[in-house]
Amino acid sequence: MFFVEPGELHDGRAPTAGGFTYAMLYLDPAWLQRELRQFGAAPVSSGEPGFRRTLADDPELARQVAAAFSALRTPGWRLARETHLDALLRGMLPHLGWQERALGDPRLPRSARLARDYLHAHCEQDIGLETLAAHCGIDRFRLSRAFKAAFGLAPHAYLVQLRLAHARRCLAVGDAPAEVAARFGFADQSHLGRWFRRAYGLTPADYRRRG
Repeated sequence: MFFVEPGELHDGRAPTAGGFTYAMLYLDPAWLQRELRQFGAAPVSSGEPGFRRTLADDPELARQVAAAFSALRTPGWRLARETHLDALLRGMLPHLGWQERALGDPRLPRSARLARDYLHAHCEQDIGLETLAAHCGIDRFRLSRAFKAAFGLAPHAYLVQLRLAHARRCLAVGDAPAEVAARFGFADQSHLGRWFRRAYGLTPADYRRRG
């Protein structure tokens, strides 16, 4: 299993040439924190849940994730869904770590953090590099170098990945590809489709049908 925290970016590439098939279960962080308190698993009152490691080899938890995923996607009794979710929460406890909520990572340059936060807050807009640099108080060349050094991507590439992550979540709940493309700053459905296929190997419509 891969644990991915909210806001964490990944390239969407398969680890092997043959690729792989996966199911993604999204858990709202606020819901997760609230529910975990019932298990006495939230020692930091102002903190937020995180994962100790990205990759986990836990067959029992994998079965619990699959059962919860199935229960949430198919019609059924509320009691059954909540039972599967409780089993999932119990199984996740050994993999969770709690961390204080911070305003920013002090290891990152201030300009890079400001730019990242601006992109997250305005990801649906057509943001120019000059606008982003002005917000951070430096020139665009220094910003580009600082941002890439901090996050491994140029601001434009980061914004594309951020938009794709938002688009994927909306498609998974049934939103129309054309509507999603317009909402998150893609020129049209074809523009979204080219980036989506490059990142995930599926068209937005195919991903929506599998959601």
